[in-house]
Amino acid sequence: MDLVGFAVDYARSKGATYAEARLERQEPENFILKNGVLDALYVGHDAGIGVRVLANGALGFAATNSFAKSDIRAIVDDAIKIAKASRRKSKITFAQEDAITMNWSVPEERKLSDVPVEEKIEEIQSVDRDLMGLKYKIAARYFNLSDNRIDKYFANSEGSRIHSFSPRLRVFYFLTLLDGSNVEQTSRNYGWSGGWEGIRTWDLSKRVLEEARSMRRSLTEGKKSPEGKMDLVAGPQVAGIASHESCGHPTEADRVLGREASQAGKSFIPPEGVGMKVGSEIVTVVDDPLVEHAIAYYQTDDEGVKARRRYLYKEGRVTEFLHNRETAAALRTRSNGAARAVNYNVEAIVRMANTFVEPKDHSVEEMIEGVKFGVYMKSFMEWNIDDKRYNAKYAGREAYLIENGEVKHPVRNTIVELTTPTFWTAVDAVGKDLDFEAGFCGKSDPGQALDASLGGPTIRLRNVHLR
Repeated sequence: MDLVGFAVDYARSKGATYAEARLERQEPENFILKNGVLDALYVGHDAGIGVRVLANGALGFAATNSFAKSDIRAIVDDAIKIAKASRRKSKITFAQEDAITMNWSVPEERKLSDVPVEEKIEEIQSVDRDLMGLKYKIAARYFNLSDNRIDKYFANSEGSRIHSFSPRLRVFYFLTLLDGSNVEQTSRNYGWSGGWEGIRTWDLSKRVLEEARSMRRSLTEGKKSPEGKMDLVAGPQVAGIASHESCGHPTEADRVLGREASQAGKSFIPPEGVGMKVGSEIVTVVDDPLVEHAIAYYQTDDEGVKARRRYLYKEGRVTEFLHNRETAAALRTRSNGAARAVNYNVEAIVRMANTFVEPKDHSVEEMIEGVKFGVYMKSFMEWNIDDKRYNAKYAGREAYLIENGEVKHPVRNTIVELTTPTFWTAVDAVGKDLDFEAGFCGKSDPGQALDASLGGPTIRLRNVHLR
């Protein structure tokens, strides 16, 4: 903590009206198992300090992987030089926040650092062996296990001093199954904040085998998906991607203000859009960094603001944007702790954490029973959405025909293509089977691919167009 305090004090002595420093150490370890063969193994260590200043109404940022005080002085000088060279017409200000002193960490029942890499590899190899025991024609099997231990020290010129430790675990897999000339592909992504015990919570072998069996059934029994207007029951994975892409992204305040337009895109929601109707009254979509063990769990963001649940769409209306201190000041509100950076050497920007549809009280069976004719899209394989996050397409992976309230045979290539308001307005029932998957969320220039999770319960949409 001495170095971040030194950086902040030096920045103030050089004329910064505000300064913050973030010292970060990361200990990543990951490997790839491709068709049963260990294809790559990486064990790394990365550490450094980033400094951001506000001077002359502009921001400057610089970073170094050296902990020598002379080098820290140099990056502070660089950050101030960058800010003063900006010559902004409109001055940047930060929303007021209280200084906090905090020390938080995510507990580990079994520390990731105590698990030999050989044990981690064997864990995934055993899943791969179980998969091959099905005797299916699998053209490609790809597994990636990664973990990271993230240690941060943060200080700012307002008096905040925060230390945090976040261990994270992730498994991603991709499968390709064949049946004659027919091909079925899938990818799934699971994440955890905590120790090695996370691997047991997933019951990974069971999940992979169930996925492979459903792929095989789709290949051998699947029929063409029906087209036209009908009801759609969408599983947690589909609700999750829709939450992330058509709610989380368009409520990022930097997008709303047009500051990501040439990079990650814009938003269909205008700056004055709080209160705008985007869905039915039963729809509430939240982003919550405090979901226990979710891979994007945190108690304070990278500007030293305490995390809380953010209600993005509440009862069908835009309720709040995701903010950092700069965007909050621009829109005359308070930050809600949404500033995150992928590492010490990039600036924290507005980001999602764990984005999901809030569950209600319907069972999946009840929702299906209420459908005379439609499709149960349990999971997706592909999605696409425009830069404003308005026109979207979701293509099903595991899907089934519904007739007279009963699930029938698998259907293939179900596609729902509609606008964001049409999607959320069509929702008339929300389940209680909340589930999450992990993801990587890309944004900014230089690009930052950050841990995120997305999910929801099963939801039912009435009278939407499938093709």
